[in-house]
Amino acid sequence: MADDRLFRLEIISPDRVFYQGDVAMVELTTSEGDVGIYKNHIPMTMIVVPGIVTITEEEGQKRAALHSGFIEVLPDKVTILAELAEWPDEIDLNRAEEARVRAQRRLETGDSSMNMIRANMALRKALVRIELAEGKQK
Repeated sequence: MADDRLFRLEIISPDRVFYQGDVAMVELTTSEGDVGIYKNHIPMTMIVVPGIVTITEEEGQKRAALHSGFIEVLPDKVTILAELAEWPDEIDLNRAEEARVRAQRRLETGDSSMNMIRANMALRKALVRIELAEGKQK
């Protein structure tokens, strides 16, 4: 018998269908802040910003990194179109740490010709990857 609390979640990136399944809840970061979505949520669309998505299934939770995109929420289905989505075991911690250092250096230079929004976004993506990868190692 199907669980009445579950709804369909799809996370799609340009290179793959990252996740498809029935879930009890999904939590992620949007431009409006952190949100948690259950079945029968009011329909809406939001902008996804870099952060960790927590997927609550009947068997437990899964966490992944999401890097920008859009989310469409319907009462019985949520679709996330992500620029990039990564599971913890897909993240190279050393590479993420190097990206963090590069982004922080760019921000510290204060060069007015530099795109500060892009540098801040690169830093945020690196920090999300590091947080997720380090959580995997614990």
